[in-house]
Amino acid sequence: MPEHRYEAVIGGKSFVFNTCPGLFSPDGPDRGTLAMLSLADFSCEKKVLDLGCGCGIVGIAAASVIGAENVVMCDISPDAVKTASENAALNGMPEIKAFVSDGFRAMPEENFTLILSNPPYHADFSVAKGFIEDGFKRLAMGGKMMMVTKRLDWYKNKLTSVFGGVRVVERDGYFIFIAEKRERKKSAPKKKTMSKKLAKKYKK
Repeated sequence: MPEHRYEAVIGGKSFVFNTCPGLFSPDGPDRGTLAMLSLADFSCEKKVLDLGCGCGIVGIAAASVIGAENVVMCDISPDAVKTASENAALNGMPEIKAFVSDGFRAMPEENFTLILSNPPYHADFSVAKGFIEDGFKRLAMGGKMMMVTKRLDWYKNKLTSVFGGVRVVERDGYFIFIAEKRERKKSAPKKKTMSKKLAKKYKK
């Protein structure tokens, strides 16, 4: 039997989640996660990753819109992945893929159109750094990464350095970051110019 069960309404839809002590936000949906989900438009997405899925709230909410076959969840905790998979089945979406993975290390999927994450921002930034750098590589061109934290400067600077820019929305005491993977503009080759000495030579 689950240690705890709660209901949540996300995007106008009702869901049921089993949780247990040791998982992130075991007593109900995290406010930061709900703030991020309030800005996510899953109807435009083709392949979504719930990165650091916990009990699976984000992935299950996405799957309810675009179909379970288009959603992937992963977490470093085997208990979290087991619970998320059970919750996917509980909500009628057993086809959602779920992987035990430290970030992207054991996660084979790629070409995501949207990656969402509520990273462990109370720890050092090494986990978030890997999420952002490796997430950029796993996104399809034009794909987006959404992250929610209570810290602004480091995430804004890091996402800008990797993606070339980021949009920041403040909601319910949290910062939601939205960054898009775009083609980098190639700088025009520099024109070769003659030295003054050579220019004088050719004038003669």
